[in-house]
Amino acid sequence: MDKLVIEGGVPLAGTVAISGAKNAALPILTAALLTDEPLLIDNVPHLRDVSTMLNLLMQMGVTTSLDEKGGVELRAASITKPVAPYELVKTMRASVLVLGPLVARLGEARVSLPGGCAIGLRPVDQHLKGLQALGATIDMAQGYMIARAGRLRGARIRMDIVTVTGTENLMMAATLADGVTVIENAAREPEIPDLAACLTAMGAKISGAGTDVITIEGVARLHGAHHGVMPDRIETGTFLVAAAATGGDVRLTGVRPDTLDAVLDKLRETGVHIETGVDWMRVKANGALKAVNLRTAPYPAFPTDMQAQFMALCSVAQGTSRIIETIFENRFMHVQEMQRLGADIAVEGNTAMIKGVDHLQGATVMATDLRASASLVIAGLIARGATTVERIYHLDRGYERIEEKLSRLGARIRRVR
Repeated sequence: MDKLVIEGGVPLAGTVAISGAKNAALPILTAALLTDEPLLIDNVPHLRDVSTMLNLLMQMGVTTSLDEKGGVELRAASITKPVAPYELVKTMRASVLVLGPLVARLGEARVSLPGGCAIGLRPVDQHLKGLQALGATIDMAQGYMIARAGRLRGARIRMDIVTVTGTENLMMAATLADGVTVIENAAREPEIPDLAACLTAMGAKISGAGTDVITIEGVARLHGAHHGVMPDRIETGTFLVAAAATGGDVRLTGVRPDTLDAVLDKLRETGVHIETGVDWMRVKANGALKAVNLRTAPYPAFPTDMQAQFMALCSVAQGTSRIIETIFENRFMHVQEMQRLGADIAVEGNTAMIKGVDHLQGATVMATDLRASASLVIAGLIARGATTVERIYHLDRGYERIEEKLSRLGARIRRVR
């Protein structure tokens, strides 16, 4: 099993290119199920989750081809097996995104209940409630969700909670429904309008993506298209925090600054200097870091996927920081590992209090989930001495060649196989 060994204490400096967004690429890949014509997708990151999704689609009969520049061509001319088996779904929760497209196009789907990072319950009841509103029947058997329908019918769907994958699943299903579908209390994350742009290029009629009310006018069929995946805002934020925490000076290219307002606001509060352009950003340390308070919430508020990384930064900031996690009930599992590095963190319920210390000390730590992995890498970059981060298969699910990118910025980091 791979692990990362980091010799900390080096300020990051230089330029790094940001990859395509994992959380945008995964639903866009499943959109290929909605048409029998080729879907060409550019800027797809080379990640374990992407490989898992491609394997799942190929098992269903989708033909795929990849190029070295991050381009993928998919064609679902004949879907021979509309099943998402437990063996694949248990490793990646986003596999549930095949449910809506399969029911919309074929009228049937058999999808295992999902797995993924153990950061919280994340139920799929909103997906099922929405599909039932569109006319599908749902049964549960042997750990599988079994959905059946004739042609789906447009409906008004009010989401009980904000769910990104639920919004994406229902938006894709509604593109081929008969009539108009309105999704209320929809997720507003930037990955939603990116999916909508791909679907629109395929012939869908969608308005309101990026707001809390999305309207979809169903069409008889979708066709092939060519779409480029948006930059990964969480990878962008992770590198920004790593540069700030190490006292560095880093320029990021191929980014979307407009998707990171909440993160940039909090970084500026810590005292770092940030410049932005249309597709680039520069973060430069400006003396000692200052403690900040933050609260995670659905977009456009501070993202839960950046909470752990900020905790690593706050561990060496002057003063006491407070972080309130409102999205996932188990998303403080990295705290115990940071304490092994010398961080002064106390947790009560969904609130963590972080008292900044002069320095962290290298140690062996274990990653518990994807974003926790990134936070431990940042902590290792800060710490004095050597830090070993184990179980980095979590990291490989969401960061493309992170040790190579950090090395180009001067980090002393290597992968040990």
